[in-house]
Amino acid sequence: MVELTLENKLKRIIVVGDRVLIRPKEQNEKTKTGLYLPPGVKEKEHVQSGYVMKVGPGYPLPLPNESDQPWKEEEAKYIPLQAKEGDLALFLQKGAHEVRLDDQKYFIVPQSSILMLEREEDL
Repeated sequence: MVELTLENKLKRIIVVGDRVLIRPKEQNEKTKTGLYLPPGVKEKEHVQSGYVMKVGPGYPLPLPNESDQPWKEEEAKYIPLQAKEGDLALFLQKGAHEVRLDDQKYFIVPQSSILMLEREEDL
């Protein structure tokens, strides 16, 4: 029997449509001037940052209407998303939905809520 780890569970997750699964970046407990922040202050900011863990297939394209061949099944086609696994994303908290997996917080974010991506080209 295979042991279920967080990595195995992430492999089993399928993100749907134009959504992205983001693991929030660790927040600093101190400000630049050295003041300690109470828990939850950073979480209430409108813009959050985190790492892209999984990406959905993209925006679905409509299938051509071929009524003369109803038996013909075509696979859906998608316009891919700009986000890729491993990117650092800045996103709007308002459009995000928080989920928990093994006591780790994640956000499911539509691509339209992502403001900026930082990508390491070497990876």
